[in-house]
Amino acid sequence: MGPKAKKSARKKKITKAERLKQLQEEEERRQKEEEETRVKHEKEEMERLERQRVEREKWHQLEAKDLERRNEELEELYLLEECFPEAEKLKQDTRLLSQWNHYIQCDGSPDPSVSPEINTFISLWKEETNETLEEVIAKSKLVLNLIEKLRLLLLQTPSYDLEDKAIIQYQGSILELQELLHLKFNVATERLLRQASTLADLDSGNMEKVIQDENVTVYVWANLKKNPRYRSVRFSETQIRFEIPRILATSGIAIRLLHTHYDHATPLRPVSASLQGHTATVTHFVKDEVQKGEAEISKELQEEYKQQECESVSVYEEETKVEEQGDTEVQMILKEGLQKYIYPPESTEDFETENAFPPIEVTLEVQENVIFFEDPMVARWDAEGKHWQTDGISNVLYQSEERLITFSLETFGPVTLIQDTHINMPFQSWELRPLDVNKVLLTVTTVFTEIQIQIKENLCMLASVKVDNKKHSSTLEGRWMTPISFILALKETGLNIFPTGHSHFYVVINRKEPLVEIKAYRQLALLTSAFAFGWSKWNVECGSKKVIVKLREHLTEEELVQDPNWTLLMFSGDRAQRLKINENSETFSEALKEETEFHSTLYHLVKDFASKEAMEKIRSSKCQFIDSVCYMLLSTRLLSYS
Repeated sequence: MGPKAKKSARKKKITKAERLKQLQEEEERRQKEEEETRVKHEKEEMERLERQRVEREKWHQLEAKDLERRNEELEELYLLEECFPEAEKLKQDTRLLSQWNHYIQCDGSPDPSVSPEINTFISLWKEETNETLEEVIAKSKLVLNLIEKLRLLLLQTPSYDLEDKAIIQYQGSILELQELLHLKFNVATERLLRQASTLADLDSGNMEKVIQDENVTVYVWANLKKNPRYRSVRFSETQIRFEIPRILATSGIAIRLLHTHYDHATPLRPVSASLQGHTATVTHFVKDEVQKGEAEISKELQEEYKQQECESVSVYEEETKVEEQGDTEVQMILKEGLQKYIYPPESTEDFETENAFPPIEVTLEVQENVIFFEDPMVARWDAEGKHWQTDGISNVLYQSEERLITFSLETFGPVTLIQDTHINMPFQSWELRPLDVNKVLLTVTTVFTEIQIQIKENLCMLASVKVDNKKHSSTLEGRWMTPISFILALKETGLNIFPTGHSHFYVVINRKEPLVEIKAYRQLALLTSAFAFGWSKWNVECGSKKVIVKLREHLTEEELVQDPNWTLLMFSGDRAQRLKINENSETFSEALKEETEFHSTLYHLVKDFASKEAMEKIRSSKCQFIDSVCYMLLSTRLLSYS
């Protein structure tokens, strides 16, 4: 073997001087990097400050430009908003024309607004004492029509046209008509029951009668046989039935079920100043006079439509009436009249068993035109407290497919089905888009439903309703009505998308300043002939003193596209601007869109980028159409309740 290889030389050791030199070089490199970073940061900061200075300067220039033309823009807006007082004048003319048309018709029906006419009608009807139930039901159509006319007079007439004396007169006439109608049903029922033995069913030996009409259905059953085994009663060809206890099955009683499509139990609401009557008074003068209007409108927005928070959608009334067989008992009825049977009686000491008066089980059919988004609650009328309450009712079962509701009643009296007034609030989204000249479609989407409303000139119509994404047919579809009548009709069918002055206590809302909100609705209404508007998620982020909507030009119905290119507008009541962000941006910013300017109104803002055709459509819109759109926006308060 050869000689062994020498071990490799050890690594040369760094001297102290070399180590110091390395450290010095590293320090110089670090200082150089820090200096470069510092210079870079200073440069960036200077550039940032310069950008801010330029932006501030540009912002001030835009503000100065906006301020310079502010008076001119407000003056032009004031001229455009002359459509609101003009629409109000047309409404007044329509009311006067309606009175004249009624006068020249000479159809024998009274004008409910004329005190002598309605008083004469009531007096003459009181004198008619031998009417049958069929005759009363036929007359009830006219009576209900008179009541509805008086209700609309109270709601539609502006406060400055409605004297306190007239309010008292109209409300008094309503109450008198309601009471007289109920009395007539009682008298006619008594007359029917006097003939009970001649109308008895051959199989059961008892009397049964059903009379149906579009507004009222009367079910009458008389217990002539007093058979204790006959305790289940079902009216022929209906699902209406009730189970009576033994004590009633062996008594000479009659049961009347009066199913009405109206509510005459709930007291009339006090009449407050309506927004509808005052929308014409809020014009944005350049002078300081606007301040007075701001305070007035703010109050109106809070006071409008005060009402109970649980609305009744249909009223069923059950009453037991005494009826005895034989000549002696009939003579007693003729002398004393039909008497109400108190169940249970005030004193039960004379009865052997403790549970001699158990609850009465009732099954009722629910109206086809009423929508319940959850199982309805059953409430009974408290005559002393003058309100609806849910105690004294048990074992409630709602069959939604069959539209039947079964429950047990501790005592007889008026009952109703109710659901939460605010079940469809807050809204999930909304959209307002043109369909044709002076015609738009308003779509409101809630957790349970999608409601589409068409508006043209001074009329509204329910276009479609979807419940759980399925088409739901409604009797209101295709019927054109004035805005107030339309709102009342929607509420009565359970489609309530109209907040009240108290709704913010029950719903979490995106509150906006009332004056900002009203100005926005008025100006959106002016533009809606040529532009589509919609809900924006950023409206929640901009605070209470500003509103944000999305907008795009929309001239024909064919322009409906799947993913439209929306522009975001922000409005504070006295300044309008286009936003740099869009609906898909990750963070909110109030930054102004490039190459755009501030304006004092939404009208002048869209004027910067709208087509000539769009502006012509806006200027040619009819005043009644603009007023109706504005009224529906004010009634739904989409900017606060979405």
